Amino acid sequence: MAASTGAADGASSDMQASASVGPNMDGASIQYSMILDHLIGDKRPVKDLSPGVMGGLPVPFKSDEQKMIERGMESCAFKTVLACVGGFVLGGAFGVFTAGIDTNVGFDPKDPLRTPTAREVLKDMGQRGMSYAKNFAIVGAMFSCTECVIESHRGKSDWKNAVYSGCVTGGAIGLRAGVKAGVLGCGGFAAFSAAIEYYLR
Repeated sequence: MAASTGAADGASSDMQASASVGPNMDGASIQYSMILDHLIGDKRPVKDLSPGVMGGLPVPFKSDEQKMIERGMESCAFKTVLACVGGFVLGGAFGVFTAGIDTNVGFDPKDPLRTPTAREVLKDMGQRGMSYAKNFAIVGAMFSCTECVIESHRGKSDWKNAVYSGCVTGGAIGLRAGVKAGVLGCGGFAAFSAAIEYYLR
């Protein structure tokens, strides 16, 4: 009899203990979910991590004008104009240099024994420099424009863009002399672009 009453008392005490533990566990789960909401949930506060706080140099926020200028500098039109101007300057310098080392500059084919004057030599150097400048400007603008368009279409920036652009540029220039010249120009410019990209990367 005493054993049965002891067992009943033990069972009642276990029920009371479980009843007392139950609300505490429910309260703990509610508090834990609230903590998770504030840590990784929707209630988590969004903080702007500036490099100055993390130990780096502070970077000022960009204004709308700066963002607009950056978008303009990254556009295909700006890249094309920049390549055209760069090609013009580089081609002019290359033309003047080649004319300076050419011994036939300024000579008249009708009278090869006559010594050319300084004005004739400078005029011939200027004409050759202008011719080289125009050609380099056209090639640079075509290459830069096609590369930018191909890169925008593919959505990737790798060596294939330069190869495709070189093929298009070389083929377009060579087509003026025929289909065979266009194919050779495409292959030659593509190989040259691949070599330059391999060297730069």
